[in-house]
Amino acid sequence: MKRKRIMAILLCATLSFFSLPCGAEGVTLRTVSCFAGDDSAAGVYVEILNRYESETGNTVRDKSSTSDEAWKSSVLNDFAAGNEPDILFFFAAGADSAPLLSRVVPLDEIIAAYPDLRFPENEALREADGKIYAVPVRGFWEGLYVHTDLFEQCGAPMPSDWDSLLQAIRIFRANGITPIAVSLSDIPHYLAEMAILACADQEEQQARPRNLSEVPDSWLAAMRVIRELTEAGAFAENALSTYESASTTQFLAKEAAMQFDGSWLASAIPPAMMDSVAVFPMPRRLGGGTSDCYLGGVSMGFYLTRRAWNSGRRDAAVRLFAELTDSDSLQRLGNTFLSGRLQASADRMRAGRNMVGPLQDAMNRNAREVWLLECIPAVAAGTMTAEECWARVMALSPFGE
Repeated sequence: MKRKRIMAILLCATLSFFSLPCGAEGVTLRTVSCFAGDDSAAGVYVEILNRYESETGNTVRDKSSTSDEAWKSSVLNDFAAGNEPDILFFFAAGADSAPLLSRVVPLDEIIAAYPDLRFPENEALREADGKIYAVPVRGFWEGLYVHTDLFEQCGAPMPSDWDSLLQAIRIFRANGITPIAVSLSDIPHYLAEMAILACADQEEQQARPRNLSEVPDSWLAAMRVIRELTEAGAFAENALSTYESASTTQFLAKEAAMQFDGSWLASAIPPAMMDSVAVFPMPRRLGGGTSDCYLGGVSMGFYLTRRAWNSGRRDAAVRLFAELTDSDSLQRLGNTFLSGRLQASADRMRAGRNMVGPLQDAMNRNAREVWLLECIPAVAAGTMTAEECWARVMALSPFGE
């Protein structure tokens, strides 16, 4: 009994840092993230939540799902309806985060109220209002993944320029292998962004036109590239109706030779396969070779919402926020394990190239969804021209007035 009393006193002392009264009933917190599905950090995320529940007696109701446009829209809709969670893992420093800022707490305000806490502030996540709201978890890059063993078996050239890419597409098509796995119905993002890199230099990729007349010619050429790849047989017959989960499964099963994707795909690649997978920069449509840029950045982080801050759950939410963003958690959640040829090729892809952020991240939500979910599939199918595509997007003022 005496030992139990001592332990209780120690536990109260530990929790007093967060002003949590011992003996009080636990509170229920709501969390949302995209640590789900094939993400290698999904288990780590659940482990952190479970440990927090065990240590505090609080309950965490998590609603995490694989990141896609539907998930992104559901998060934004919940915020618009006043139904946001207490802690959110979401995009930052872009068009997606702008609607959230009045309903999340800047880090300097949290630190002022809890001076013993020191959250890492990353300049890449500073918003237009000059404040930083999110604690970043992982950086990312995007590229062209290839199964090098399939290339060797079929005698296809590695995609080091546009001609070799088209030749490889023809060879894989002749061998009954889908050349490039893609879903044009829900995640055409990587194809759209890579098509821009195939045609635009860094300055053009980072252009923010105010109207159709200012849209770079290279952006029009990029849409024609998507149609060219479709006509060349680069994609599966069901590319317009399949889903990203199925196309990724197709690539991982080696039923497809290539896939445009981000560094997060590596978390789904078995370690034994990493020696036969490589990632390439985007071949240029004109001028030969590959782009001198690659897509990357720090795009997502944890937020603490005003809903939690202005409630009796504040201390409990701050403690969970601190546990999710301490150095050990950030390392484990942000670790993307690479090895072998995949690691070496990812290093080569980034070395000596300029990193640029995805074009979609600079667009407002309506314009981005029209571009990706309406225009890209129509352009690929040949039912919309490049000019019609950008006319529709620019009519929505994607980069502001």
